[in-house]
Parts: sequence; structure tokens; C-alpha cells
Amino acid sequence: MNRNLVLALTSAALLLVAGCSHKNNLKPAPAATTAGAATSGTSSAGDNMAASAGTVGDSGGNGASAPAGVARLVYFDFDSAEIRPEFVSVIAAHARAIAANASIRVRLEGHTDERGSPEYNIGLGERRAQAVRRALMLQGVAEGQIATVSYGEERPAVPGQTEEAWAKDRRVEIVYLN
Repeated sequence: MNRNLVLALTSAALLLVAGCSHKNNLKPAPAATTAGAATSGTSSAGDNMAASAGTVGDSGGNGASAPAGVARLVYFDFDSAEIRPEFVSVIAAHARAIAANASIRVRLEGHTDERGSPEYNIGLGERRAQAVRRALMLQGVAEGQIATVSYGEERPAVPGQTEEAWAKDRRVEIVYLN
């Protein structure tokens, strides 16, 4: 009974967050076709992260079927495990693909930038992976299809100690297994 209430409230919160993106005039980022695609305009490093989030057209190199052309990275703000509105549709696309095929398994790999203690960053990476896990499960993905791991600050996406580099480190990677 309580689980259903929690799921309903979490689902309502996700819908509210998704609805807020229009009110704040945030534009969804265009779908990228390659990892590391350049962003355009004068926006900050985080504004168009979905455009350079790395996409999967087949298996991501490991055999399982991922949605074609959909980013497999979800980026986060500094010291946050809250899913940003521009990544709600990315998660929804993966949820549809995973839920439609019970044999698909994914690993959600949580990452942070180097700021903060290693212990804190392991916890933050785990909270980020769990946030994406909850969002996938709310959209019909079975618990047994999802594994999570936190690498904290140990696997930076790009070298450097700039805000641009750190913004790319604050992520969850959706890795298709099988």
C-alpha cells in the first residue's frame, strides 16, 4: 500500500518537473548523433548537455538493444542528484525500450566531479544512479533489470579542473548489458 503511494507521488513529482521546463522556457536539447558533439550558441556548459551526451544507435558496444539516437548520459547540477528537466525525455525513451524487453539489463553508473571528499562523492554518485533507477522503475522497468554502481570522482569524463570539465563529470551513464 505504501509503495503504491510513494510511486504515485514520485510519478506526480516527475510530471511536475517535466511540466516546469516549459514554464521556465527551457528548450529540450536536440538529439546528438555522436559522443562529444559540440554545442552551439553562447549557452553555459550545462545548457545543452543532452546534445553532447553520447548516443546509442545499437548496443553501445555490448550487445543489448538501446533506443536509436537517444543519449545514454544524464547530467546533473553541482552537488545535486535531482534529474534535470531536459533529461526526463531521455530517461523515458530508455524506460520504454527496457520495459518492452524483459531480457534487457542495464547498469546505471553514477559519477561526480573531483570536488568533495572521495567518500562524499561515492555517496553522491550512488544517489544520482538511484534517482535514474527510480525514474526508470516509475515508467515500468522491472527492478531486476537495473543494477547501480557509483564510481564517484574516480572516472572523470574529461581531464581538467574547469567548470566545463566538471559539468561533464557529473553524470549517470546508462550501460546496456547482455
